Amino acid sequence: MAKAIEITDSNFEEIMKSEQPILVDFWAEWCGPCKMIGPVVEELAGDYEGKAVVGKVDVDANPAVAAQFGIRSIPTLLFFKDGQIVDKQVGTTAKSVLAQKLDAQL
Repeated sequence: MAKAIEITDSNFEEIMKSEQPILVDFWAEWCGPCKMIGPVVEELAGDYEGKAVVGKVDVDANPAVAAQFGIRSIPTLLFFKDGQIVDKQVGTTAKSVLAQKLDAQL
């Protein structure tokens, strides 16, 4: 089962080069809602293996990436296609909602 990729300030640009759609979960260890959506993001990583890139950014450990996208509240999930933000979800939501947003980019 695929796991979400750990995205950092140093590997972010490389990951953005993917030709597949990308889902990035901005989270932090101390964030309750982040812990609720975390397992959902991991499930999506497995469900979309080979079709989309699913990753997580710890905003405390990687402030540059979080600042680049003006992340002010977490969890924030950004959907990228061809290096551009195409959709966004702030706060927790159902797995089906995130799957629909990813499907729209495939």
